[in-house]
Amino acid sequence: MQLDWLLQPLLSQLNTGVLILDSQHNVVFLNQFITRRADLQLAEVEGKLVYTVFSGLPEAWLRRKLDGVLALQAPAFSSWEQRQYIIKLPHLRPVSSDSEYMAQNCSMLPLTAPDGVSQYVCLLIEDATDAYVYQHQLQQSMSMLELANRTDGLTGVYNRSYWQSQLEYETQRAARYQHPVSLLLFDLDKFKQLNDRYGHQGGDAVLIELSAMITELLRDTDLLGRYGGEEFGIILPETNLACAQLVANRVCAAVAAQKILFNGQSIAVTISIGVASYTNQTADELIQQADMALYNAKRLGRNQVAVWTAD
Repeated sequence: MQLDWLLQPLLSQLNTGVLILDSQHNVVFLNQFITRRADLQLAEVEGKLVYTVFSGLPEAWLRRKLDGVLALQAPAFSSWEQRQYIIKLPHLRPVSSDSEYMAQNCSMLPLTAPDGVSQYVCLLIEDATDAYVYQHQLQQSMSMLELANRTDGLTGVYNRSYWQSQLEYETQRAARYQHPVSLLLFDLDKFKQLNDRYGHQGGDAVLIELSAMITELLRDTDLLGRYGGEEFGIILPETNLACAQLVANRVCAAVAAQKILFNGQSIAVTISIGVASYTNQTADELIQQADMALYNAKRLGRNQVAVWTAD
C-alpha cells in the first residue's frame, strides 16, 4: 500500500524536526517544524549542502557523526547535555531561558532508498529546552545554596564554619609541602560603644563597609572570614610571618583612615590585629596564638598590630 498520502502530512505536523540528508550531506527534505523556526522553505534549500543552509553548524563534528552513521549503518545520538544545539533554531520561551536557541536532542538514523544503493541520514531534532531550563535553574539554585552555606549573611565574607575548614586545609597543605601560611585575627576596637551610640544598624553598617574595604586590600587567594561578632580572620597562604605583618599593618592603617557614613554621620573606627604563622602547629593552635597576639594588641592600646612569638 502506498502511504505517501499519510507520511507527508504526518511529517509536516510532527512536533519534532525532521531533516534528511544524502550521502554528500545535501538537504533532501525538512519538515515544517524546521521551516517555521528557520524561516526557510524546502524548495529554497533542496540539494544544497547543509553547512551552507544553516549557519553556525559544528561542521567538523557533524561531518564525523554523519559519515560514521553512513559507514557503519548504525544510529548516533547527541543530547543537549553534550552539545546544547546542533542547528540554531529559536525556541518559544524567550523569558524562561538565558539562551537564544532551542536546546536539542538529536538522533541520526541511516536510511537506504528502495533501489538499495542510495543512502541517506535522517536527523530527528527534539526540543529539549524545558529540560535545559529546568537543569539550569536547578544548578543556579544549588550554587546559591552552596554560597549561602559558606558565607556570612551580613557581611558576605566566609562564615566561621567554612573559613575554619579552609584554615584546616591550608595548615595541612603547609605541612605536606613545607609552604608558609599565616593568620591574622582582628576585631573592631570599642565596638560595644559604637553600637550604644549608633545602634545595631550602625554597627552592622560598619561591619559591612569594613568587610568590603578589607576584601579589596587582599589577594584573590587570601581568605577573609567572620569568626564571630566583630571578630574576623584572614588566612594568608604562601605568606611568612614578616610578610603577614606587613599586610596586617597595611590593613590596620587603611581602616583607621576610612570614614564610614551612616545616617548622615561620619563614623571613625579602628581595629587591633594579632598575627601568627604556621610552624607545625594545628589549626586550633594557630588560632589560639593569633588570638593571644590580638589580646596583646588590645592591651598595648588598640589600633595596632601584635605578632605572636614563643617568648
